[in-house]
This record gives sequence, C-alpha cells and structure tokens, in this order.
Amino acid sequence: MNVFPAWFLNGLIAFVNAILRVFHSKSAEKGSRTIDPDAFELTFSDDFDGDAPDPAKWGAHERFGMRKGGYWSAAQARVENGELVIRTQYRPDGEFGPGWYTCGLSTQHKFEQAYGYFECRCVLPKGRGLWSAFWMTNDSVHDTSKNALLGAELDIMESPFWRLGGKKSWRVTQNIHFSGYDLKTRYKNIGVFRLGNDPYENFNTYGLKWTPEEYVFYINRREVARTAYGGVSTKPEYLILSCEVDGGSGKPTFGWSGNIEKNDKSSFAADFRVDYVRAYKLP
Repeated sequence: MNVFPAWFLNGLIAFVNAILRVFHSKSAEKGSRTIDPDAFELTFSDDFDGDAPDPAKWGAHERFGMRKGGYWSAAQARVENGELVIRTQYRPDGEFGPGWYTCGLSTQHKFEQAYGYFECRCVLPKGRGLWSAFWMTNDSVHDTSKNALLGAELDIMESPFWRLGGKKSWRVTQNIHFSGYDLKTRYKNIGVFRLGNDPYENFNTYGLKWTPEEYVFYINRREVARTAYGGVSTKPEYLILSCEVDGGSGKPTFGWSGNIEKNDKSSFAADFRVDYVRAYKLP
C-alpha cells in the first residue's frame, strides 16, 4: 500500500531531485578508473536479434497493466534492426483503457545472479513526464529490515532529465532503495552524472560491478561512483529494462521527469532503444 498520494510523492521526488542536480551533479567523463568486461566470464547476453523480445530471456516485470501514471503493455516492446525498442505513447484504444502506455521487461525466473558486472548499451527516450531505466532487484527489496543484505533496488541508470532542455538534459542518475517503498523505505542517491554527448541521440553504456564488498557504477566503462550503502546485497537479483510515466493509479501528474500531459497526445512517441544487455561473472 502506498502511504502518500501520487501527486505528493512525485512532487517531493521532483523537489529532492532538483536539489541533487545542483549539489550532487558530476561529470561522467572525469573518472580515471575503467573496466574491461572481456576480462570476466560472460553469463548472460542479448543482442536483440529477431523481431520480438526473446521469451526465454525476458518477461513482464511484475505484470502488465496499470503502472504509475500509465500502463505497461507487451505491445509497447518490439525488436527491430538489432535493437529492443520500448515505446511510450498515448493510446486512446489501449487494452487497459485510454491512457499513456509503455513497458517494463525483466529476466525474473530466467536469469538471476549475485555479484558480477552488468551492462546495457542504449539511447534514452525523448520526452517530458517519462524516464527509462536499467536496474536490478529481487523480491526481498520489500523486506523492512534495516539493511539490504537480502536484496536492494539497484538503479544502474535512470533518465528523468529530458525536460531540462539542451545540454542540461544530458544527465542520468543512479540510486539504491531497500526496505520497501513506504515509510520504512531506505534510499540513497549515488549521483547525478553529466554525459559528454547527447544521450537521446547517441548510444552510451551504463554498468554496475557488484562485489561482496561494494557496488561500483560506470558510464561508458569509466567509474563514476562506488558505495556499500545499506550493506551489499548477498542474494541473486534479476535485470530490468523499463520506462515509467510520472503519476499514480494510471493518472499522470507532475514529477521529477515533468508531466507527460504536456506532450501532444495525437503525435507524441518516445523510444527507449537498447542495443544489448550483458552480464558477467567476476573472477
């Protein structure tokens, strides 16, 4: 059960995020440490061949249906030209009723791993009121203990900044959550990072090295942050690719990514394009 109404929670997140952009924003280009995935053993790979997500690798994250300010639908995910494309758009005749539709896919029950290096290469979706994400979690994220040893939400990349416009929008953020999503939740913003190119036009890679001691975050294989916040998860987690619409109960509201209702419903479409997802086992 959500303790706070969507409009209040989304507004609070937007306010906190604005403060973080000012005081917690760094360049993704300055990290001196790099990572070479070829030094590790590949355990999962999807280069998105064919014309649909591989059902042996991907399924609905949690379920299709109402999700935040819109709906998740399998129809919003396709594969074309060697890329996974998750489209966000308004559908007056959607299968769950009229509204904003997008999608979330995960490897739950298909691929789950504790520790390793996890990477996605993608182009971010353009549009206010929505964001894409590459992340990991498991069911124990809802455990309300005071540590994350059983599982945490590891946000390797989230992209809520398009609404800022110009180079101000060339940013992504990384976050960690555990202990549920209500009053007992624990949260840490790892950082807000400025890219050296337009991530809505160019492919970039976003990665996480998860060891028993800490999490190390990467952008274009260059280290940007490390943390052991909450205690490092010791249990296998699964991979998720998703887009979200700001809001709640299927109704859009203003949030950290803006308000999707500001877009033209008849013509707006934003694509989250993923070239590949890979996972490796550390030595």
